[in-house]
Amino acid sequence: MTISPPVAEGGVRQWRCLTLLTVAVLLALAPWFSAAAVAPLIQAEWQLRAGAAAWLTLAVQLGFVAGTLVSGVLNIPDRFDASRLFALSAVGAALTTAGLAVIATGPLDGAVLRFLTGAFLAGVYPPGLKLAATWTRRRRGLALSLIVGALTVGSASPHLVRALLDASWRPVVLVTAGLALAAGMLVLGGVRQGPFAAPPARFNPRFALQIVRAPGLRLATLGYLGHQWELYAMWAWVPLFLAQVVAREGGEPGLAAGLAFAVIAVGGGGAVLGGLVADRVGRSVTAAGAMAVSGSAAIAVALLVDARLWVLVPILLVWGISVIADSAQFSAAISELSPLEYVGTALTMQICIGFLLTFVSIHLLGVLVDSGPHWGAAFGLLALGPVFGVVSMLALRRRPEAVRMAGGRR
Repeated sequence: MTISPPVAEGGVRQWRCLTLLTVAVLLALAPWFSAAAVAPLIQAEWQLRAGAAAWLTLAVQLGFVAGTLVSGVLNIPDRFDASRLFALSAVGAALTTAGLAVIATGPLDGAVLRFLTGAFLAGVYPPGLKLAATWTRRRRGLALSLIVGALTVGSASPHLVRALLDASWRPVVLVTAGLALAAGMLVLGGVRQGPFAAPPARFNPRFALQIVRAPGLRLATLGYLGHQWELYAMWAWVPLFLAQVVAREGGEPGLAAGLAFAVIAVGGGGAVLGGLVADRVGRSVTAAGAMAVSGSAAIAVALLVDARLWVLVPILLVWGISVIADSAQFSAAISELSPLEYVGTALTMQICIGFLLTFVSIHLLGVLVDSGPHWGAAFGLLALGPVFGVVSMLALRRRPEAVRMAGGRR
């Protein structure tokens, strides 16, 4: 493992590496929703229902869960160089994403390739968070928020690619594969672990259970579960909702794709804002406040599903900002409450459990959309997650170990 020499926080080298890492995460996460961005085109070509097409996104979630589970149990992020793991995984995600466009002929082989993409992305996002944590202590909330913001914009980028290309679905998917390949090359060439990295950990598969045994880690994970219940289902289904609203008003598909990109990508700014606030005010209270706003936005959209586009878009933008503003604070809390040598394992297991839950919420929304579509009930269902998350984070705030977060700011 490469450990950088000591540097002061706020130094040029620190922010250079964090900037390169942020760009790399943005590019590497482009394949995640590449199929969702072109779902109507895939549906038409392969003659699928909306619920069946959703399996191309669900397969990524399942692959990611499988990858993070294996990685966490084997302590892979803490036993091996995180930057090399990131780079190799990004290249793997690029190849399997390209395979969807080049060799897939139907939903079965498409889902297999999407599963493999998710498994490779498990070697991108958790190691990316760990790499950011190795470069900072005092402003860790901001550093991890940059990574989450990059994930947000990267996840939204296929919608922008589709809006710009206005082509068949295969070129859009190939562009996202190329972005992930570029991410791998960028990390190989310029990103290393920072001065706060621990030495390689010993193999300890039992540490993965600490995420549910230790009270502080458990509450931070429960808050993350409430957040994840809402986040990825919102990202997966709001683009289709916007497509139907735009079509209802006689608009062009490109407008719907552009709006979907805006609603998701605006969360990048929300993530950074959340990090800045949390480092000054506290992790628990910031996360709880963001979830209160996002849950309220979900309920507002649920009540206004038949409203005009100009009414819905501002609410969706508020939802897009707030739904991700809390995300990095769960990861920052885990990194501060865990033993230094097993931060990567703890982050990976938290993410594994959270993404397993996204499978349930994405699938349930698909059932409601296929059967109605019952958009009001679907979005109302998502609001349950933030309620649960707020309760969990306020409980964490009362724990004595919460003083270890954000320099004593709970």
